[in-house]
Amino acid sequence: MKKFIKLFVIIIMTGSSLTSCNYLDNYLDVDLQGQMTLEEVFDKRQTTEAFLSQVYGYLPREYYPGGLTNYEWMDVPISDEALFSWLTGVGWLPWMMGTWNPSTTTNYGYTWKKDYTGINQATIFIENIDRNKEIEKRDIEVMKAEARFLRAYFYFTLLRKYGPIYVWGDQPADFTIRPENIDRHTFQQNLDFIISEYDKAIEVLPLTYEDSWAGRVTKGAAMAAKSRLLLYAARPLFNGTDLYKGMKNHYGDYIFPQSPDPNKWEDAAQAAKDVIDLNQYSLYSVEMADPLQKGIKSYMGVFFDKWNNEIIWGKWIANASDYLVRCAPPRVVKQGFGGFCPSLKLVDTYPMSSSGRYPVTGYMSDGRPIIDPLSGYSDDGFTNNWFHPIENHTSIKAHNSCIGRDARFYASVFANGFYWINTYKGKKLVTFYQGGTSSYQGSGDCVKSGYVWRRFFDPTLNHEDGNWGTMVWPYFRLSEIYLNYAEACNEKPNRDVNEALKYINLVRVRSGLNTLQQAYPEINFQQNKEALRELIRKERMVELAFENHRFNDIRTWMIAEQEVPGPNYTRDLMATNYEDSWKRTDRIFPTVRVFEPKMYFFPIHQTQLDEMQNFTQNYGW
Repeated sequence: MKKFIKLFVIIIMTGSSLTSCNYLDNYLDVDLQGQMTLEEVFDKRQTTEAFLSQVYGYLPREYYPGGLTNYEWMDVPISDEALFSWLTGVGWLPWMMGTWNPSTTTNYGYTWKKDYTGINQATIFIENIDRNKEIEKRDIEVMKAEARFLRAYFYFTLLRKYGPIYVWGDQPADFTIRPENIDRHTFQQNLDFIISEYDKAIEVLPLTYEDSWAGRVTKGAAMAAKSRLLLYAARPLFNGTDLYKGMKNHYGDYIFPQSPDPNKWEDAAQAAKDVIDLNQYSLYSVEMADPLQKGIKSYMGVFFDKWNNEIIWGKWIANASDYLVRCAPPRVVKQGFGGFCPSLKLVDTYPMSSSGRYPVTGYMSDGRPIIDPLSGYSDDGFTNNWFHPIENHTSIKAHNSCIGRDARFYASVFANGFYWINTYKGKKLVTFYQGGTSSYQGSGDCVKSGYVWRRFFDPTLNHEDGNWGTMVWPYFRLSEIYLNYAEACNEKPNRDVNEALKYINLVRVRSGLNTLQQAYPEINFQQNKEALRELIRKERMVELAFENHRFNDIRTWMIAEQEVPGPNYTRDLMATNYEDSWKRTDRIFPTVRVFEPKMYFFPIHQTQLDEMQNFTQNYGW
């Protein structure tokens, strides 16, 4: 199948497709790739494989910043983990301010048509691939299982964004069905269908492919997707929340569960453990004597060592420049916009290396942090002659908040006053205050939180000469599965605290931290479910930062109303000197974030409601 290999490299790995899709067209049309008939498409190996490749092309490009104002969608800037700098021309801003409605969502996150187009194209493939006589039966079954998984995954992406939706099942889009008779199926119907499709795919899909086929769906990928889905299903948003009680569809069925089912946590725990028990994946780790250096290099290697054993399913990004140019500090490097910034809350969450404790436990009304006195953290003062653990060629005057942090902090966060990550163009000190080397501008391309995101920068590459590098975006990786399992073990009716602690500690120890038991000896985890829950949530925030988890986590936990709204606190980059620029303020980013209960789900767009007059809109819209 060498032709298939080539197609996957060209089409899948680059994120392109054999056809240019116009998402404004009818998303239930059949796209035949320029061929005359279905018979012609599925008669030859090459066109059949090309059709499957274009089904992969409908996967959400969650890593892709260039589509933030169009039909792609990145959840990072609308969560509380980020504070992207731009205040005009960006799709996430109306969402952040709560100024959107069912008629105005087309330009920010409206993926309904794209997902249903992918669903329809996958169904066409499943129905027709058996016609092909040039492909061996085993290969046909695997390809059909890939399409079956992809179709279910598109349903999942709709479900997590919009809540329960209409499920076509195995039937093709039937234009004899009258639109006014279509309404949402129940959450349980959605869940049962997606899980059944995942299970069918799991039975057939191989554990691995040849390296040339990296990026194709495997058995482990389908099992990981099942783990995430069942975890979401157990969390409050999908498991009997009062917010959606009494909500019925056109058929008279309750759309959401009417009461919580704690046993769903058992299902979530088992699904995660099934992935672990494959023994196919391992946390990426390098051997180094120094625990901090080992933690930094191990965490960085998850992205820089392509297709390593921690990646369960990923997407090849042939050119990372679209992302990285928005992280690079402007006016210091040759090309940099500097707008992809971690929030001060995310920066505050990274644990302390020595104590292993998360330093900030909350905030006062004026934005000042409430600091755990046992953590060893200080948000005041400076230390002279401090060497960054990665860029250690020159000492700096470092703010004390940057000293003694978790390895992942140094691998992910680039702070005001650090030297740039490589010296190909000489040593470059980066400061973000007014008059600094990457100075605050008020508008345009500048850093507004006091930090930029460095996680995806490979410091060995000369980005200023256009060597931005490549990247494997992890749709699923093992540390997520470990944290899924830890959460489910803590929440299920028969709590398994030892298992929960074991797997969260595996993630922490990889970063050079001590165990939770060592970090918090005053907590009896066997008796205190709430304390362990909070620590698991903090660990997810830092371990999976900027990987499109946080927004969905705070929604499905139903804590977004507490975590999102309010002023955006940053470092005071309006200051004209380095020392004062480390004060906290809300004047840099004056927009106040909004989160209302209706925002737990996106609205069904008015375009769909005009087509399907009896389709039930989400709560509050």
